[in-house]
Amino acid sequence: MTTAVRTRNMLTLAEVCTELKISCSTFYDWRAKRRAPRCIKLPNGDLRIRRSDLDHWLDDCEDAA
Repeated sequence: MTTAVRTRNMLTLAEVCTELKISCSTFYDWRAKRRAPRCIKLPNGDLRIRRSDLDHWLDDCEDAA
């Protein structure tokens, strides 16, 4: 898999927070409580979230009402 394809499948923290309509502090709170989607921590400390991990996490959050 090329780097360009891999990068397209990874979201920044800001992109995830915008999509979920939450603040970054809320995401960090969820992460501290192990309730956030899986993250990749880059060597510079930035976080990335794979699109597939976010989609899977959202599916798990779905309420079967």
